[in-house]
Amino acid sequence: MTSNLNMHDTAAETVSHMPAWVTSARAQVLEDVAFLSGAALATLQLVLGRQDVPQTLLRARLALSAAEACVAFSGRPERARDLRDAVHLLRPGDLPGPAGEVYLCWQRAVERPVSIKALHRALPLQSPDKIARWLDAPSTSLARTPIAQATQVLEAVLTQSSRAEMSGLILADAALSKALGWGHIVPLLASGLKRSDLRKRGDDLRLACHRAVTACAADAVRTANDLAQRTARLNAVAPKLRAKGAGAALALFLTLDAVTPAALSSLNSDRAARRFCDRLFGLGAIRELTGRDTFRLYGV
Repeated sequence: MTSNLNMHDTAAETVSHMPAWVTSARAQVLEDVAFLSGAALATLQLVLGRQDVPQTLLRARLALSAAEACVAFSGRPERARDLRDAVHLLRPGDLPGPAGEVYLCWQRAVERPVSIKALHRALPLQSPDKIARWLDAPSTSLARTPIAQATQVLEAVLTQSSRAEMSGLILADAALSKALGWGHIVPLLASGLKRSDLRKRGDDLRLACHRAVTACAADAVRTANDLAQRTARLNAVAPKLRAKGAGAALALFLTLDAVTPAALSSLNSDRAARRFCDRLFGLGAIRELTGRDTFRLYGV
């Protein structure tokens, strides 16, 4: 008899798409919207169990989207390309600027397993005690579902400080991921919420969060599928790469959203790193993300 574990592994490997009825439904009642978000999370749970999906890279890509949303909430014009430049082209002693700092916070939030220490590293302006109190906000309420818990954390942060949108969203995603049994934060709220949603409270905010999770989980599944295909292509060309240090360089592409040739220290020289990136690009294994001839960034 096949064990439950093996059945789960088989199911995870075969699930690749969000059911159309989850994303096409136009539910208005809270209970119906909650049902759809639950179905979306269940599908994403299976996709996150797939061995062909680069989980670290997926979280990094979702963190970029979350950072882009938070920057937009603050009224700034920077978008994904600008955020990549602000962080990945930093030189020693440079400051990333306000938008780049938002991106760095989200990067740090998804890098390490969920803990108060890790969250304080991502949100250094918030004390560990305050972070712990916010995460405990649902414990005194009737919140039983993961999204209800995440909503109450978000509401607790925004009620205390209406301009702490990023802190609230990172901590809400932390509460959601923890409630779902995920070791790391998987950003699922920021990209699906509107700026006006962050002024809502109670059931209105919970309704907005359910809808955001449904939309973002569907995007996460699509991103996971895309990354799985691109990773397979990268792995397929790996045997053709003879450069010393190629293995360590390839590993960076499977963990970071964007990579500069200078970051490929295992290849021993900037020239070798640039040639390595050009080789991968020519083989169709990576993309050039900027469209520029200089100061290029590459990614899977």
